[in-house]
Amino acid sequence: MWFNSRHAMTLPAKEDALPGRADAIVAPGRHLVLGTPMAPPYPEGTEVAEFALGCFWGAERKFWETPGAIVTAVGYEGGFTPNPTYEEVCSGRTGHAEAVRVVFDPKRVSYDELLRVFWEDHDPTQGMRQGNDAGTQYRSVIFASSKEQVSTAEASRARFREALAAAGYGAITTDIVPAAEFYFAEDYHQQYLARNPNGYCGLGGTGVSCPIGVAGVGGNS
Repeated sequence: MWFNSRHAMTLPAKEDALPGRADAIVAPGRHLVLGTPMAPPYPEGTEVAEFALGCFWGAERKFWETPGAIVTAVGYEGGFTPNPTYEEVCSGRTGHAEAVRVVFDPKRVSYDELLRVFWEDHDPTQGMRQGNDAGTQYRSVIFASSKEQVSTAEASRARFREALAAAGYGAITTDIVPAAEFYFAEDYHQQYLARNPNGYCGLGGTGVSCPIGVAGVGGNS
């Protein structure tokens, strides 16, 4: 979004990161749109996917609108500072990205389909920015929670890389890393665009379609 005018474009070293705090900054409640609890435990048979694709306000809406999503939430992930605040993440001194957690029913939507939403709704070639939103917290990341998610994400990235190259885009800068601790963001960030229908959304895709894998519906497809 637009918290500070100076943007950190390099991730901090662990020893330089802010210390954070021992206790969570929020106890997440129910999803404003879907009505489901945002915190675990989640319903039996569901799976979790986590993505960073720029400003998490617009990113979360893309996923809660996806059929098969049971709950979504925004938070901070991939850095060093425990239980950070939004202001701390915006300082560039936590190492976290603005992330979206998606709890989904793999019988209704595949992980590959969630990856398609991820790829098509931002520009994964921009490094530490999305459009006018600049800073390390806006980098593109897939936080994979299993070996199957890693392999599916890598295959999806390879397919989209070819599609982007054919359209004249540069290299994908998206990282695929193991899921880390997900710290829920403050209440006012959760389902922000449902609370503020005319609120800011800085996401913009490339207009390039992402091919879906040949496997059928399922969490490991």
